[in-house]
Amino acid sequence: MTVTATPTGLKHVPVITAAEAAALVKSGQTLLVGGFGMTGNPVHLVHALAETDVRDLTYVANNVGEAGLSGGRLLRNGQLRKAVGSFFTSNREAVAAAQEGRLEVQLIPQGSLAEALRAGGAGIGGFYTPTAAGTVIAGDADVRVLNGREMVFVPALRGDVAFVRAWRADEAGNLQYRLTEQNFNRAMATAADLVVAEVEEIVPVGTIPPEGVHTPGLYVDYLVQATLTAEALGSSADVKGSAKKVDEARMHMARRALAELRRGDVVNLGIGIPTLVADLITPEHGVNLHTENGMLGVGPAPEQGGALDYPVNAGKIPVTALPGASYFDSADSFGMIRGGHVDVAVMGGLQVDAQANLANWAVPGKPLLGVGGAMDLASGARRLIVLMTHTDPDGTPKVVPECTLPLTSRGAVSMIITDRAVFEFRDGTLTLTELMPGATLDGVRASTGAPFVEAL
Repeated sequence: MTVTATPTGLKHVPVITAAEAAALVKSGQTLLVGGFGMTGNPVHLVHALAETDVRDLTYVANNVGEAGLSGGRLLRNGQLRKAVGSFFTSNREAVAAAQEGRLEVQLIPQGSLAEALRAGGAGIGGFYTPTAAGTVIAGDADVRVLNGREMVFVPALRGDVAFVRAWRADEAGNLQYRLTEQNFNRAMATAADLVVAEVEEIVPVGTIPPEGVHTPGLYVDYLVQATLTAEALGSSADVKGSAKKVDEARMHMARRALAELRRGDVVNLGIGIPTLVADLITPEHGVNLHTENGMLGVGPAPEQGGALDYPVNAGKIPVTALPGASYFDSADSFGMIRGGHVDVAVMGGLQVDAQANLANWAVPGKPLLGVGGAMDLASGARRLIVLMTHTDPDGTPKVVPECTLPLTSRGAVSMIITDRAVFEFRDGTLTLTELMPGATLDGVRASTGAPFVEAL
């Protein structure tokens, strides 16, 4: 690329059209695509690529967009050969393509994906992480015991081309992101041979103060100006599009989980039943909510509005920001998690066994397509509370002697809260400590598969 200098001596990054950017991508290449869901997603660039005859792409992103949107459009066109990411189940067409053998998938825990991209951009060959140790996701990776913990080697990730989305750029290519739109964009902007940034506006050099630059212009090769619309945000366009399943039993579980949280705790709430806890937290509780897509200080969902107006949480639901909140990228977010800086993780579960193992991401007979950040959170949080129904709909116990579903983490669960009971692991022993409203001791005994000690 030929680079011209600005009067200040900084390079001047060419501004091109989305179609010209798409022409830079060649068949068979690896394409990095920023965004978390459709937030911070360079949808105009990807849609321009969908108008070309480029094929056999390896698509690296957290997920393959939504049905017909962003990577979902490339998928419909048959332009993707392989997808590398952490949560493909958000696009039903990607699930179908994987099941039918039309799309090869490589599933990586979300935090490992973010760190692999950061390593790729930093010239590091890879890293060891406790995430996924002892699970099927580890596969045949090199496993070592470091500092007393079993750790899995994850190789770095790089791409031929990266499409990223920023809110603003100056003429030298310096990028500034908005709210939770940093997510995977920052790392991806460092980890490709050629980087195209789609931005809302391009401003003169000096408009973005140095301390406001999130991605320095040295990483950026081309700029494309494109205006974001609500239609490009898919399910995050309006908070009204996110319905929660609420009943009194689930609310009892959420209230009981809230009682475990302490003033000053940094808390991460998983998707499903744990999201109900967020609606119960008030500023008086003094709890600081963390979301793995890059926010600390999450407030309640707004009454109306979407991701054009608000940040989003890990469930891709628009939320508000409390005073003192902060935004960061996915790699930093998972660094907080793996580094032990999150006090409590509240997660859903499919099974928990007598050894405090958790299974919550995969079931037999369905493709392994949606691990998200669960493995990172389960192994990284100081305390793990699992909220789940006591049994499956057919009455099969979910508190079991040994997990039969693919594991999320080993020996990490501190407490189980079900619609019937509360269990704690005391000195490694599963211990019944409380009955939930309407439950009986005989009923809990009959519907719990694992042996337990009673301490009511």
